[in-house]
Amino acid sequence: MSQRLSRQAVYKLTPRLAKHLVPLGEVAANSAVTPTIIHLVKLRVSQINQCCFCQHMHTQEARDDGEHQVRLDVLPAWREAPCFNKQERAALEWAEALTLISQQSVSDSVYQNALAAFGEQDLLELTTVILAINSWNRVAVSMQFAPDISL
Repeated sequence: MSQRLSRQAVYKLTPRLAKHLVPLGEVAANSAVTPTIIHLVKLRVSQINQCCFCQHMHTQEARDDGEHQVRLDVLPAWREAPCFNKQERAALEWAEALTLISQQSVSDSVYQNALAAFGEQDLLELTTVILAINSWNRVAVSMQFAPDISL
């Protein structure tokens, strides 16, 4: 396997990545898109995109912010898990639909469910979070960023 650019090299060579993607992933302080929802969405999208680096980072960030490990453990099966509320479910469904948009268009029911849970403004806020994490995943996966995991 050939050597790919390191994280440090990527950020040094293209500082606009962080300059634009970090703010894209931020939401207004009064948004219904809570830090908990942001953590769940970032982690679920990273799981779908098979981004080990981002999964590791966002799992740790979620735990640091008080998320329960049991919810993180069952996140891939969120549809069957009773521990996610209606708004979290709508966010996860929207995140999956946008992440997998090349496989299937976003259905009207998914859109209406997300709109009902968040309203227009906050649905767009959530969408920017999803856009940002999908972009970060693509950088991390393509450059094979590896988390610092010590056992």
